[in-house]
Amino acid sequence: MTVKECYAQMGADYEEVLGRLGSEALVKRFTLKFLNDRSFSELEQGMQDGDAENAFRGAHTLKGVCSNLGFKALYEVSAALTEKLRGREIAGSEDLYAQVKASYQKHIEAIQQLAQEA
Repeated sequence: MTVKECYAQMGADYEEVLGRLGSEALVKRFTLKFLNDRSFSELEQGMQDGDAENAFRGAHTLKGVCSNLGFKALYEVSAALTEKLRGREIAGSEDLYAQVKASYQKHIEAIQQLAQEA
């Protein structure tokens, strides 16, 4: 799988990121680093613990990382969740969290396929 194919599978904006980073090698390098990003784990832990502050921080960080990497679909749902959690209340955010989790899993699976062929 190429980096471009990985981005297509995720519904991400490869051309925008390539234009910003300048080379496919850099896009690939930063995309693979996403596998070790802790922001989703922080969000997940915050949601499980009922800790709205940590959930917000995780969602906000995830949103920023996705913006930088051109992960459009995951960015959109994490941005919506960030706004829902901005008031530091978890109640009512469960559906958005489920959408973030599903999109995150889709992205991770595509990136893992890319990593296997790296």
